[in-house]
Amino acid sequence: MSFLGRGSTPTAGGINQERVEMATQELEMVTDIFNRIVSSCHAKCISPRYAEGDLNKGESVCIDRCVAKFFEVNKKVGEKMQAVGAAAGGNPGGFSL
Repeated sequence: MSFLGRGSTPTAGGINQERVEMATQELEMVTDIFNRIVSSCHAKCISPRYAEGDLNKGESVCIDRCVAKFFEVNKKVGEKMQAVGAAAGGNPGGFSL
């Protein structure tokens, strides 16, 4: 099965617009996460005064830990949101009145 065609509701050109839109949204989400990681970890781990072109060992270790923590927190938040959603019984807002 092709990613961009032969699925539900292809257009006259054979491209499935729904899948293209989903892929575009996913790419935007991944790009946003990447940019947030770069911004956050760069600010925390790399001195604004560049002394050399390559990362030193301390900076490298800091970035590795920063990225790992970012993904771990992201995973925990996602799990917590799923648990809250399940506890709400499918209530779209997650709140009960």
